[in-house]
Amino acid sequence: MRTRRTATALAIATALGVALTALPASAATGLGDPYFPDDGNSGYDVGHYDVRIAYDPARTDHLDGDTTVTARATRALDRLSLDLKGFTVASVTVNGTPARSFSRSGAHKLNVVPAQRVARGAEFTVRVRYAGRPDAEGWHTLADGGANVAGEPHSATSWYPSNDHPSDKATFSLTATVPNGWTAIGNGLPGPTTTGNGTTTFRWNEDRPLATYLSTVAIDRFTVHRAQLPDGTPVITAYSPDATVDPAAEAEQQEILTFLASKFGPYPFSSAGAIIVGMPRDPGPGPIALETQSRPTYSGAFFDAAVVHENAHQWFGDSVSFTDWRDGCLAECFAQYANQLWEEHKGADLDTGFYASEIAANRDNPAYWSTKLYDPGAGKELDSGLYFKGALMLHALRRTVGDDAFFTTLRRWTAEHAYGNASFPQFEALAAKVSGQDLTPFFTAWAHSTTRPADQYLFPNH
Repeated sequence: MRTRRTATALAIATALGVALTALPASAATGLGDPYFPDDGNSGYDVGHYDVRIAYDPARTDHLDGDTTVTARATRALDRLSLDLKGFTVASVTVNGTPARSFSRSGAHKLNVVPAQRVARGAEFTVRVRYAGRPDAEGWHTLADGGANVAGEPHSATSWYPSNDHPSDKATFSLTATVPNGWTAIGNGLPGPTTTGNGTTTFRWNEDRPLATYLSTVAIDRFTVHRAQLPDGTPVITAYSPDATVDPAAEAEQQEILTFLASKFGPYPFSSAGAIIVGMPRDPGPGPIALETQSRPTYSGAFFDAAVVHENAHQWFGDSVSFTDWRDGCLAECFAQYANQLWEEHKGADLDTGFYASEIAANRDNPAYWSTKLYDPGAGKELDSGLYFKGALMLHALRRTVGDDAFFTTLRRWTAEHAYGNASFPQFEALAAKVSGQDLTPFFTAWAHSTTRPADQYLFPNH
């Protein structure tokens, strides 16, 4: 992702409609991510989100939502929490029975006390009906009244209740009702579209687990183009009315996806494509592009560097997601280096071009080397060092182990951890195993240090 960071909104709407019960702090604690300790809940694993929304672009400050979360309890649950920012919650049911109570706490917790304890290992459903103003951290209103969702590390809480942490991935279905003449685009493959009472309902289904920040909806008067990859994967590309339609870039998108598959392994999802949205209603900080799963989102237009980067994430970050937010390099380092691989594919010499020039420009700039690539620190989970120093590290690793071992490592990584989660230390171990080398000094110098690597690691095999 390339993004201008957004500030976290702190205003919380009070849940209405039932007696509120104050819950102890333990009920609202999160999964314990080192950077975002309040995110998520460790008491259950989500299997599927069924998100149903209704939006009228004539009323941009309002969204109606009805979300059902299907999960399995990892311990007996007398209470649980979901992550949701804002909105007025009208009702909560657990397994079809009204919750004994629900309440709000902190910046984004919806705390639920079910009528009956959920047994450990049991599958259960939580249905939340809610309405109100979507939160601007993830929900972006377009100039014509349309809207789109994009944001990292958080965006899902802006429009539906979730277990908002990358370690709890789930399949995802979207049902979006909008006025006739408007179109809703989501993740995965489209389902049946129905009309009635002046509205059209669009359905989308992502059948591979996704991390919540990778879920999306975009609503506009889209022009939709359809094509397919050589392997038959459908490619769906949607353009807002004021977005740039570039047939050459669209054709190159398919060439890029085919190229990335040759380097990283088969394309991992049931569909591909892009959402190119137009001007926001309130220009300012917000995503420029984001790797929303199966269909990246771009602002205004798309071009080869952005298409390479966001689609490389389909392998690195989306299919193989990180264990916690210390692992951001597993997404950004690899997606940024994919741009160099694309340049090499087009004839560039990375050794004498990208690598040599980047080191020459930054050799004596301590700030350039100051970000650790693994565990960079809270607030630096998407630091620019992951992109630029990270791409250098991967090229240095390639020079250290050789092309065969390097690309074998990438393909094994995407195959062995497909649709799951993994950590940067696991990548280090796999690279060492495939290459047959002790890479501990290399990764210490590059990924775990805040100074320029010694020349033996900066210029390997010289």
